[in-house]
Amino acid sequence: MGWKTWMALGQALLLSCEVALAAVGENQPAQPWGQDYFPNTPLINQEGQTLRFFDDLIKDKVVAINFIFTTCTDSCPLETARLRQVQKLLGDRVGRDVFFYSISIDPQTDTPEALKHYAEKFKIGPGWQFLTGNKDDITELRQKLGLFIKGVDDGQTKDHNLSLIIGNQSTGRWMKASPMENPYVLADRLGQSLHNWKLASANTNDYASAPTVRQPSVGEQIYRTRCASCHTLGDTEHAGMRNIGPDLLGVTRQRDRAWLTRWIKEPNVMLEEKDPLALQLYEQYNRLAMPNLRLGEVEISALLSYLDEETERLQQQVPITTSQTGS
Repeated sequence: MGWKTWMALGQALLLSCEVALAAVGENQPAQPWGQDYFPNTPLINQEGQTLRFFDDLIKDKVVAINFIFTTCTDSCPLETARLRQVQKLLGDRVGRDVFFYSISIDPQTDTPEALKHYAEKFKIGPGWQFLTGNKDDITELRQKLGLFIKGVDDGQTKDHNLSLIIGNQSTGRWMKASPMENPYVLADRLGQSLHNWKLASANTNDYASAPTVRQPSVGEQIYRTRCASCHTLGDTEHAGMRNIGPDLLGVTRQRDRAWLTRWIKEPNVMLEEKDPLALQLYEQYNRLAMPNLRLGEVEISALLSYLDEETERLQQQVPITTSQTGS
């Protein structure tokens, strides 16, 4: 499934949920999804602890839930990296009044030990649990959460719905979102609106005072939605949430364009072929494989052009060094 399809699917699901929420009148209380709706599925976290889905994980909590598998070479690493940004923004609230759960759709492979190793590779902080269990029980759970699409999730491959569901079980407010959503938007929904959705905003700004927003190029959009979760582009001093991979400033000048094009297009194949530079980057960055972004030649060309343009724009401000590009 290409990245355009993922984005369109995520936007459509988010729009449908927002329309449904808007249909609830202000004076009509939300109907919580309670124990009668959710299965109390037993799951095992990365520490080997057995937990019940309703009683232990979501009851009276604000949560973010997605489904992954640790051997995924494309979408799952991107989802995890983006949610890691959200976790960083929420800080110590994660595990205290906001809870993150990533549940494996491949429990046969994803043992608690495998999940723990996966979390460690991404430098996941406390308050985020990675869970496994019985495959049939997990499929039922995905169906209940609306994160199972017939014809996509029940095929012979491990293609799966890339949506994320966030909600407050005690109020019954739930919404689907794309895991590629802006991390600040997701953090605001989890940290603010799902807790106090009936309170009017104290923000008194109006549209007349809004700044003019520059239209991003295709390449910049791809960078922000696909690359920025793991990479910086010159701002290494404030890498913080994005220090999983190398800084990309100057990378188009440090690397052969044909090599870069292929690396972006099929990094998993290059690692299987033991490309020397691919293996060097893999070892240098915590053995965390570059995901296959499923981009075509046109999208890759647009992305590389954007990286080149940004390098040109910033070259007077940020000296380009070999260490910055991870080489």
